[in-house]
Amino acid sequence: MSEGAGSGFLNAFSQTKVGNDTIFSWWARYQEAVSEGHDAVNGTIGALLEDSGELAINSIVDKVVRESPPVEISAYAPLKGLPAFLDLSITLALGDMREELESIGMNVTSTASPGGSGALFLAAANFADRGDKVLLRDRHWGPYDGFLSGCNLGIATYPLLPSGEITDSYLDINSLKESLSDLCSSQSKVMSWLNDPAHNPTGLSLTEQDRYDFLKCFIDSSLEHQDVSHTLLIDAAYHLYADQPHGWADTICQLLHDGISWPDNLLVTFALSLSKSHTIYGLRTGALVSIHPDKQVTDRIATVMGVTGRQTWSATSRLAQYSVSHIHGDEELA
Repeated sequence: MSEGAGSGFLNAFSQTKVGNDTIFSWWARYQEAVSEGHDAVNGTIGALLEDSGELAINSIVDKVVRESPPVEISAYAPLKGLPAFLDLSITLALGDMREELESIGMNVTSTASPGGSGALFLAAANFADRGDKVLLRDRHWGPYDGFLSGCNLGIATYPLLPSGEITDSYLDINSLKESLSDLCSSQSKVMSWLNDPAHNPTGLSLTEQDRYDFLKCFIDSSLEHQDVSHTLLIDAAYHLYADQPHGWADTICQLLHDGISWPDNLLVTFALSLSKSHTIYGLRTGALVSIHPDKQVTDRIATVMGVTGRQTWSATSRLAQYSVSHIHGDEELA
């Protein structure tokens, strides 16, 4: 098919969108190869599989979904999400540190989204100015590129791993500092997406010291460039499969207990995927959870994200929100 086809109907930005998603394209090729009897390995897996290769499905989640009341299946959810689900998403992001963070003055807000991808879109659409660059590690999940370009955002990168002598660290702190400084010199807003823990595609997780150094770097940059807003997005799509699923909440607490003041121009936000953690990929359920010491900031973020969702997908699936909230609210099911 000619890329020029339909150009009379499509605006200039739409005409930059070409090709098919790489992951789903290769998945289709894998399925075709298997159907033809070839030995093939699926290198695009983004879901939990049994040893047999079949999709792994959490039986409790499946049962609750299928037995949900008809109204929870058919009705719209509130635009920002079901209250019980929003509360749950905050707990899933912060774990046991939630109460401590709230007690020392951190405010948290959450907005439901269609999967972790929806949470990433909310961040891309609202936390960076059009034309800006978003800071990523050079080895990152491929669809980031499309999410960002779709919001007219570019990409700046720093190395996934430090160069030179092998150490226990998975953070190139000097490159991170340099990259942040470069962006702060040319942008009024700086956002970075960090897929951690359980980085896709490598599976690596930053160490406790790495997390501390990383967040301290953002705090220092925020204090040095007080006219530049800093947003650190933790893409926690796989965090519940990691050894330290709530390590970032622990690190935030540790820094605050060390007497480090939280800059007004620093926001930390978590992109959650309930689709992956609860094996309900097709029900597309996630959340964007944001944390900041100023309640006016988190209240404003909640409003903006709710409006963005309404203008994009309207409301996220009620069924999935109800189901996971019901499970975690029942000790016997959870």
